[in-house]
Amino acid sequence: MKPKLSASIMCANFCSLEEDIRQLEEAGIDYLHFDIMDGHFVPNFTMGPDILRMVRRITSLPFDTHLMIENPDRYIPIFVEAGSNLIFVHIEACIHINRTIQLIKKSGAKAGVALNPSTPLCRLDYVLEDVSAVLLMTVNPGFAGQKLVSGAISKIENMKRMIEDRKVKVDIEVDGNVSFANAPLMAKAGADILVCGTSSIFKPGLGIKEGVKKLTLTLSRL
Repeated sequence: MKPKLSASIMCANFCSLEEDIRQLEEAGIDYLHFDIMDGHFVPNFTMGPDILRMVRRITSLPFDTHLMIENPDRYIPIFVEAGSNLIFVHIEACIHINRTIQLIKKSGAKAGVALNPSTPLCRLDYVLEDVSAVLLMTVNPGFAGQKLVSGAISKIENMKRMIEDRKVKVDIEVDGNVSFANAPLMAKAGADILVCGTSSIFKPGLGIKEGVKKLTLTLSRL
């Protein structure tokens, strides 16, 4: 089954954000992906909830929100109110991950857990049945345009095997260097959702519609 595509808004042109979103809608993108960074959990800053509120006024596309922040419990209700449909929190940032997952659900969104490249899958042992999706980082979080880390594809394969063995319905989302070359490998390994940025649909000089078309065509050949 061809994976769904989530467009990384961090990589859009903020001088013409509405135009970019219209192009993403017309190209048939499945989700808008918001990378939220606080300069502490990752060494970068990005957007806040006001951006989500603004974008929510102009589109009905589902919002896939990735909180790369410390103390996410404090901000989860704010990002749900701003329009998030699915919220990922990093297991490395949560002291009481079960409580955080329940807070996401109570606030009205689907809950997901994100893992850094070096975080082992066993950290999911006692929460996998409680989440809708797992986000596997295939680069170290914080910046666009990085190279794929070693072992990324095998980690996706192992995650898929773990889900099948546990007989749970959990999507695998993959974020990091989802290029035209890497995307088919990720899909074959078991990815259900691909977060697309400067390596594909926002590739400089290509154009959003052409990028989505090229990626979709590449994945259709699987």
